[in-house]
Amino acid sequence: MIEVLETYLIVWRTIALRDREVIDALVDPSHAAPSPQLSAALAQWPGEHYWSDEKDGRHLVLTRRTDTPHREAWWVHALLLVATVLCTTYAGAVFRNALEPSVMFAWEGLLTLDREFLGKLLQGLTFSIPLVVILLAHELGHYFTARRYDLDTSPPYFIPLPFLPGWFIGTLGAFIRLRTILSDRRQLLDVGIAGPIAGFLIAVPAFWLGLRYSIPLPPGDPMGEGLVVRLGVPVEVGHSLVTLGVQYLAGLSGQSLELHPIAFAGWFGIFVTMLNMLPIAQLDGGHILYAAAPRWHARVAIVFWGVLALLGFLWLGWGVWAALILILSRGQLRHPPVLDVYRPLPPGRRWLLLAALILFILTFSPTPFKVDPIHS
Repeated sequence: MIEVLETYLIVWRTIALRDREVIDALVDPSHAAPSPQLSAALAQWPGEHYWSDEKDGRHLVLTRRTDTPHREAWWVHALLLVATVLCTTYAGAVFRNALEPSVMFAWEGLLTLDREFLGKLLQGLTFSIPLVVILLAHELGHYFTARRYDLDTSPPYFIPLPFLPGWFIGTLGAFIRLRTILSDRRQLLDVGIAGPIAGFLIAVPAFWLGLRYSIPLPPGDPMGEGLVVRLGVPVEVGHSLVTLGVQYLAGLSGQSLELHPIAFAGWFGIFVTMLNMLPIAQLDGGHILYAAAPRWHARVAIVFWGVLALLGFLWLGWGVWAALILILSRGQLRHPPVLDVYRPLPPGRRWLLLAALILFILTFSPTPFKVDPIHS
């Protein structure tokens, strides 16, 4: 198919990957605008393309899928989604004090299909639906951006957290699998930041809406102060700049509140965004950092990992998260390479890099959870 474009190109190279063909072509300057002729020829290209302005001229990057579509095990994705909805719904019912955080009680109610139990369980949908929508938006942001670039990627895998007494949310989040190497840093940046932005845009309105239904707590209330949620025991959740701003806009600045499940789902979505934006290994923030400065990635990742470990003295969860990152990355905080690391980012992507930095600053909370010793 490159034959229809040869007239407008000076030189090109073709790279055959397992899932697609990538062509990097230097365009003839007389057609680099592009010309109407080249535009017409590109309309016949059976794949995707984008432009890259480089030192030697204007390049076309063309991709074309060459493999047969991957046969997805959709039943696995569906089963994990249903299990996650079920677990988060039970967690939501616990937050509303409708059900007890008990493993035996949960399974007994589910297996016997007790009507009273099921009626109380449905109250948890006010938590599970917004939370699953936020997580789904995050992963679909990654998924559709990857598909836009003809990358072989899986649908979202949800991770249900089985019923546990006390501290449980009902899920450990979700993820997608990229089953191929990315062509360049532009693709890496676009895929990496699309998820956090998509999830954040759902999480913030959910938090604002949930605040409107949250219960004000008077001074000295046994539930505690600040933003409080029932995770088996009353737990104060930490503020970030964005939660402070939303609470101010809702006219509830400084007010202690028992969070409505919708508000907590929004808060948790903001929290997940912050965790993913950490510039370490293959977290979304790690992808963005590598796209911006590949030579600095390893050094910055090590520094941030050290800071994360130190923050464990403020909140134990930071230490746990640091350990999980180290385990999942097999002790390597570095980022895997892209196909062409030297292709520059388009100037317009600087705004995305700035947006990523602002998003991390807005969502960061040094102490996300705090348990009153009286309730622990």
